[in-house]
Amino acid sequence: MEVYETMNKQTIQDVNVQGKKVFVRVDFNVPMKDGVITNDTRVRATLPTLNYLLEQGAAVILGSHLGRPKGQRVPEFTLAPVAVRLGELLGREVKLAPDCVGEEVSKMAAELKSGEVLLLENLRYHKEEEKNDPEFAKALASLADVAVNDAFGVSHRAHASVEGITKFIPAVAGYLMEKEIKFVGQAVADPVRPFVAIIGGAKVSDKIGVIDNLLTKVDTLIIGGGMANTFVAAQGYSVGKSLLEEDKLDLARQLIAKAKETGVNLLLPTDMVVADRFAPDAEHKNVAVDEIPADWMALDIGADTAKAYAAALEDAKTVVWNGPMGVFEMDAFAHGTTAVAKAVAASDATSVVGGGDSISALQKTGLSDQITHISTGGGASLEFLEGKVLPGIAALADK
Repeated sequence: MEVYETMNKQTIQDVNVQGKKVFVRVDFNVPMKDGVITNDTRVRATLPTLNYLLEQGAAVILGSHLGRPKGQRVPEFTLAPVAVRLGELLGREVKLAPDCVGEEVSKMAAELKSGEVLLLENLRYHKEEEKNDPEFAKALASLADVAVNDAFGVSHRAHASVEGITKFIPAVAGYLMEKEIKFVGQAVADPVRPFVAIIGGAKVSDKIGVIDNLLTKVDTLIIGGGMANTFVAAQGYSVGKSLLEEDKLDLARQLIAKAKETGVNLLLPTDMVVADRFAPDAEHKNVAVDEIPADWMALDIGADTAKAYAAALEDAKTVVWNGPMGVFEMDAFAHGTTAVAKAVAASDATSVVGGGDSISALQKTGLSDQITHISTGGGASLEFLEGKVLPGIAALADK
């Protein structure tokens, strides 16, 4: 099965939900500090789906995980603060169930009326969730008439609330999921050309599959971040004390050769910003890739490279970006990532950005609203870009 085949899925608009109980798998795995949500983006992202279901007269039962409680009831991973925040955003009460399965939960679900919302407690308090246990999935399914998957971020995992539940009740995509399938799937399956992909981040090993798959699809592939050091070293340059995956040098050479064979324009750094140590106040300078001092480390792409990368984005019609160009958390080494963010935002292309670091970089530059689609799933969007079929999407009903 190819990614393309997973793109024609039923959505909440294809089913009648009036008077029905609807289980919605959401991704409320939000960052918390001392029981306070520090970023509610993931909660806000589900509002179009939830508001639609409530307007249509559904009784909504929400399921999510938070953190990694590993099958234990860990108080710090309670969804209680999320219930409060969601209630504020929806402008109506969100009841919190004491658990996600069991007699009391079944009773609460049975008594839930149209227009009411019940948030189940953390799904991962039960180890059966991640094991995709059929009995656990059946217990979740028994609470509702229909399931909606609006949690793209967990759809690469065949868990009970994501994939198992679909064996017992019909499942369709929510608006957020539909958007992810449309933009991320479309970019890989049938992009408007020229198609440019920008892949950054620390390690080649994290993104081998993505790079390999994109080399058969893109017109231009741009490499930045720590992983670029391995490509630079693979060309025979010394990268000093930079992060380097010695065991991936041969692979980098093979990918460079593959780009030549497929006629893909592979852009690698020609200069780097190097520092004498890994610190925000480190001494740093811009040098050509053949001039990296032996005891210094590359922490960002250089000025010429940033210009070349931005120029390559000017005529693009589809842009996919995953991963920063350098250690953008430190201002001295954020210039490359900022330059790419500005170029992606300024382009007329359909732009799809995924991965937490890329999204943080966009937020830092204040350009998020100029991007066509910001993907909510890091690992899931990577696997989608890799051409893998995501179990949570494959399990949804076809149109």
